[in-house]
Amino acid sequence: MIEARRLHILRAVADHRTVTAAAATLYLTPSAVSQQLTALEQETGHRLFERGARGVRLTPAGEILLTHTNAVLAQLERAEAELAAYSTGQAGTATVTSFATGIGLVVAPALVRLAKTAPGIRVRVRDAEGDASLPMVLDRRTDVAVAVEYRGAPGADDPRLTRLPLYVEPFDAVLPITHSHAEAERVPLGALAKDAWIGPFPGNPCHDVVVLACEQAGFQPTMEHSSDDFRAVVALASAGAGVSLVPRSALRDMDLSQVAVRPVEGVAPTRRVFAAVRCGAEKHPLISPVLEALREVAG
Repeated sequence: MIEARRLHILRAVADHRTVTAAAATLYLTPSAVSQQLTALEQETGHRLFERGARGVRLTPAGEILLTHTNAVLAQLERAEAELAAYSTGQAGTATVTSFATGIGLVVAPALVRLAKTAPGIRVRVRDAEGDASLPMVLDRRTDVAVAVEYRGAPGADDPRLTRLPLYVEPFDAVLPITHSHAEAERVPLGALAKDAWIGPFPGNPCHDVVVLACEQAGFQPTMEHSSDDFRAVVALASAGAGVSLVPRSALRDMDLSQVAVRPVEGVAPTRRVFAAVRCGAEKHPLISPVLEALREVAG
């Protein structure tokens, strides 16, 4: 009989591609992970992984088992949810991980709502970018991720996750007030092709949005300055260091007196924000109210 804990290890190794990385997320030693994988191969009677210089990859048999693993682990999440609802009800702690703007826009207001609708639930909030929060959900280091679409993100049909759309927002152009397009009603991105750019670091989902929007406008942006803090981005634009694209909600409550903020001409680049939990966990009595509160405050 296949042990469920070994299925957790199988999926972690499949997700992280190396035994060492999977071991770190599981709080195990690499040797312990390797031993469990060997035992799993003995249980199934199949070779599940090909080991190479760049890590491990699933064999065809491993791919088959991973498909069933996703279904089994989702069902175990549902079982835990129903047992928790039966035994304890809405009392306990849930962890929500979100990027900073999402915390201000939806997570914090959701906490206010939860204090009234589910006072027995305590929520811990963690700040992390969307590309980090989704792996944290899958690795069981957080219960809910408020994340954004990005290149390489698990898709809406990923069997490991259940997603709840929250909101979509445009990016606006942020220009020094001395810029030639500072007085324009709308800014064509192509007109900024020769400018120095300010933006998030590669790996930040917003970096992908900016680069893709510029590519669609026919150029590669020259990223002279990098920061994941949009206040720093605006400060650099205020100093005339370059131009940027910034999510509209991130500009709230900032000093914009030394920059021009203008909509982008044509189809504006956007970021799609959603909440994600492990498939099957959406009905857990500690998680379901959190998702409902996020949905309500997001409108």
